[in-house]
Amino acid sequence: MKIRIHLATQTLELLDDTERLVARYAVSTAANGPGEREGSFRTPRGQHIIRAKIGAGQPENTVFVRRRPTGEIYTPALAAQYPGRDWILTRILWLSGCEPGFNRLGAVDTMRRYIYIHGSPDEVPMGVPGSRGCIRMRNRDIIELFDRVEPGTPVEIIA
Repeated sequence: MKIRIHLATQTLELLDDTERLVARYAVSTAANGPGEREGSFRTPRGQHIIRAKIGAGQPENTVFVRRRPTGEIYTPALAAQYPGRDWILTRILWLSGCEPGFNRLGAVDTMRRYIYIHGSPDEVPMGVPGSRGCIRMRNRDIIELFDRVEPGTPVEIIA
């Protein structure tokens, strides 16, 4: 399997080993656009891998902070209590860059920037940029994707 994320169309494609399309999902990448620099709040481009899968078996809408479940389940009422919180929900696929100097090591390291593919609240629009650098997905979509990929799965992010 391989994942290809298209920033221009805000889509994520899951491809099999022959590059045949298996699934396509609407996503939301960085509101600030593409970029690799730490602190830019941009989505890094290039070749990556899934370094870690986090959240297996957790209920849909589980809230994560620093990659750990908080014990909370996201609801609109919880969101009202914490306005402005960047909600990371349900599952996390933690990305690691593969291109030293571009998206790996130093001030451009995707993994040290904590760039994930993750679930988000249902009311968050997909198909338009809006994240702080991560790739947001619908909760049901991230569960489906999470169950189909393994650590080491290649992820290509292209403009």
